[in-house]
Amino acid sequence: MGKPTDLVQGTLDLLILRTIAVEPMHGWAIAQRIQQTSDDFLRVQQGSLYPALYRLERRGWVEAEWGTSELGRRAKLYRLTESGREQLASEMATWRRFSAGVSKVLLST
Repeated sequence: MGKPTDLVQGTLDLLILRTIAVEPMHGWAIAQRIQQTSDDFLRVQQGSLYPALYRLERRGWVEAEWGTSELGRRAKLYRLTESGREQLASEMATWRRFSAGVSKVLLST
């Protein structure tokens, strides 16, 4: 697929919200899922991930609670709130419009 890349500014929140919409996860698992789902093309740096998670939590889109990771370790698990689901739907609609517009320009003759 190409060389791994860091995320474009502004997309990290959307990717986090989409990733934890499926199930609550701890930070490292979120980063791994994004990397895995993108076929190792997108990489989330820890220095970007945790500030984004805290920002999403402050906005009320994500809640965190202590739980147990898949390895049996104590971990902070992040889950989407109802307002987070609404935000995700809004951001996905915006992303679809944006990417369709960019595609039209790139594919025009």
